Amino acid sequence: MKTILVPYDFSPESKNALAFAKGLATINQSHLKLLHVIEIPTGQTFNTMGEVGIGSNEMQNVFMMELIEQRKVQMAELKEENIDLPFKFTTKMIFGNPYAGISNEISETKADLIVMGSKGSSGLEELLIGSNTEKVVRHAKCPVITIKGLSDPRYIKNILFASDFSEENQPIFTQLKKLQVSLNAELHLVKINTSSSFETTRQSRTKVQEFIAKNHLEHVTFDIYNSDTEEEGITEYAEDHNIDLIAMATHGRTGFMHLLSGSIAEDVVNHAKRPVWTMKIK
Repeated sequence: MKTILVPYDFSPESKNALAFAKGLATINQSHLKLLHVIEIPTGQTFNTMGEVGIGSNEMQNVFMMELIEQRKVQMAELKEENIDLPFKFTTKMIFGNPYAGISNEISETKADLIVMGSKGSSGLEELLIGSNTEKVVRHAKCPVITIKGLSDPRYIKNILFASDFSEENQPIFTQLKKLQVSLNAELHLVKINTSSSFETTRQSRTKVQEFIAKNHLEHVTFDIYNSDTEEEGITEYAEDHNIDLIAMATHGRTGFMHLLSGSIAEDVVNHAKRPVWTMKIK
């Protein structure tokens, strides 16, 4: 885990994400990069120094210039506060669309992990809007850990990996195994049974035993959990078994197919109180 990227907007959620990422960077001696994106209102342009271009509303110009100066000071303070960390810590401020900026930075830095804060959402807001965190979870090519409350990676000792244990999960599990080893955590493999995706105990056990053998797993348990939906089963199991972190694959569906099928991983990211590790199946 060479590089950890933290999108940061000075919200309480992003501060929690930064605290978690600092813990991980200490364990793995990673380069932690903090990224702040200032969103540009429609009709405004900025040069690389953050100066407002022509064609903008005068009041908007004043507001944006004040915001930019404030953020420059805050970013300098953050860098100063973290100058003595036992790992490499860098900051970057850019201008533009937050999701596009985060995506470009992931590619440029070849990030091994993204740690993001999330407020979560529900109901109509969840269906129509979708947060930048959800978009990153859906599209990022590297693992993403979503944080809501304060969490210290040193105390993550039980990781839940919910899956159907098909072959397509193999590549992403390699990445999860690295996290498990670095945290010295026990892994709980769980198959959620619902009426719409039922599988017999014998079928599930055979799949999981093959999965364990292929991945040479240690410190692992397996369980079958029945629930009304996959999302409810995952969150309920996590509550019942004192799970510290939930791990899942996401299919990264977009557009009409995403609206039709949704994403169990994104639902869990929205609603779970615990940190959630996700990675897109290619």
